[in-house]
Amino acid sequence: MNLEIEGRMALVTGAAGGLGKATAKRLADEGVRLFLTDTDEDAVASCASDLHESVVGYSTADLTDISSINNLAGSLTELGGADILIHLAGITGAKGDPLEMDDDAWMSCWNTNFMSAVRLCRKIVPTMVEKKWGRVVLTVSENAVQPYPDEAVYNASKAALLSYTKALSLPYGPKGVLVNAVMPAFIESPMTDGMMDSLAEEKGISREEAVDQFLENERPYLSLKRRGRADEVAVVVALLASDIATFTNGSAWRADGGAVAAINI
Repeated sequence: MNLEIEGRMALVTGAAGGLGKATAKRLADEGVRLFLTDTDEDAVASCASDLHESVVGYSTADLTDISSINNLAGSLTELGGADILIHLAGITGAKGDPLEMDDDAWMSCWNTNFMSAVRLCRKIVPTMVEKKWGRVVLTVSENAVQPYPDEAVYNASKAALLSYTKALSLPYGPKGVLVNAVMPAFIESPMTDGMMDSLAEEKGISREEAVDQFLENERPYLSLKRRGRADEVAVVVALLASDIATFTNGSAWRADGGAVAAINI
């Protein structure tokens, strides 16, 4: 499919992760120029090397730090400014009883998952407005609308990000900058591998058996009965970043295998 974004430049955060790599590759296949960033220098360099013909720059960046975001924005300005922002960086944060989460646990997730998006958009969207064309795709989660009690800090950060997506879309969509979110659930990744390995160790079973038990007990509405793949989410991200999904603004597109029980978001 021709997404009509050949030659556009995209900033992809969290580019060294599974979803980041898959999304960067999908955009590269569409002829998009890429600027990649992550916290792991070796991993982001490796990703840049794999996609070298499409990569115009890469860097390590701590997106909880304002000066780091300013430096990143400066690098993008030197290249003419990003046309597309794909913000995939994030953490799951501390897990447990919501009343037992201390302030540091709440603020760590808040700063990484929510404030990083606010600060990035503040620096990058104005250039898109000047160009009268831009795409912002933020990453929320099923947890934004279907919270789980042991993931309270993550739930809150993603619910806030979903609300921010809608708020930002209202004034900037009419200016040519479409703002949307992708809402993945239970995707194959090092994060969910770790979750399933812990469950497997606890119960004395294999990872595959742990996945099956988790789906049955914790995700009964995930009708496809498997973890999703990063490339299955990446195709949704790419569509939202395209110049063919031109009537989509302020939305959250689920790539969740049916995990969210409600019919509304």
